[in-house]
Amino acid sequence: MLIVKKFGGTSVANKERIFNVARRCIEDYKKGNDVVVVLSAMGKYTDELITMAKDINDKPPKREMDMLFTIGEQMSVALMSMAMDSLGVPAVSLNAFQVAMHTTSAHGSARLKKIEAARIRRELDNRRIVVVTGFQGIDKYNDYTTLGRGGSDTTAVALAAALHADACEIYTDVDGVYTADPRKVPNARKLKEITYDEMLDLATLGAGVLHNRSVEMAKKYGVPLVVRSSLNNSEGTVVKEEVTVERMLISGVALDTDAVRIAVIGLKDSPGVAFKLFDTLAKKNINVDMILQSIGRAGTKDISFTVDKNDLDDAMGVLELTRHASPILSFMRRKTLPSFLL
Repeated sequence: MLIVKKFGGTSVANKERIFNVARRCIEDYKKGNDVVVVLSAMGKYTDELITMAKDINDKPPKREMDMLFTIGEQMSVALMSMAMDSLGVPAVSLNAFQVAMHTTSAHGSARLKKIEAARIRRELDNRRIVVVTGFQGIDKYNDYTTLGRGGSDTTAVALAAALHADACEIYTDVDGVYTADPRKVPNARKLKEITYDEMLDLATLGAGVLHNRSVEMAKKYGVPLVVRSSLNNSEGTVVKEEVTVERMLISGVALDTDAVRIAVIGLKDSPGVAFKLFDTLAKKNINVDMILQSIGRAGTKDISFTVDKNDLDDAMGVLELTRHASPILSFMRRKTLPSFLL
């Protein structure tokens, strides 16, 4: 049996937790399973890297940020392999270049195109646990790229698909998918199972337990997902195509604190204007989520949409250029929005 296990930053935040993860992986290894482990950067290390970068340059180039970010995951996988070795189990750490995880060249929000599985399979055949960096890839120029928010989830699912894994386990600091964030809603209930589509809605609307791109990929390639806690051994939540429980009107509630709303006021009310606006944003690799369009009045209309807060400056820059090319923009406003899944 081949198992892919992904552990987030909180799961490997310190020495004690690194050894906890190592022992959990070794348990499955000693049962005769092949084990591939995907890791994020330790704790808040990525935030520390951002702080260091902005201390040097307020607006650092995205390519250089990707070069910097890769340090975090490489540290995690090397330390994890060392921990496993100290426990008497052979392990090898591999980064995106060594695996050959090919992506687009959109720094900061690259998309995986292809994973060459030969190196990983060779290491598994030698009965080693393979520990792989999440969140990163390489483009056609052999430059490092990063996959954006939740990228390690996407790496794990992509590896599971490429390796035809029997299971893909996503470990977090909560023990499954809940109807709401249990850290904020005390009476939230854990779901035993949930469909890909429901999980995709929750992830898109801000539930941090899984990233939406990873769920999309799992659904596309039929990768079986289990969301579990790295801090205990409780049963997690199974994410699959269909569930057997009675359908509920409301599956869960999510709050996205990383979304900002931009309102474009006074657009010309004519066919194709909205397409041109969003096409321009898409060409800059800016992902638009929720869109609200008003009823036309006096030959104009308003459009509001949300983007990730990390894309706000780029989106504003694109809209400013659009305004100079064509006076369609009166003002913009930003606001964190709660999101509800029905």
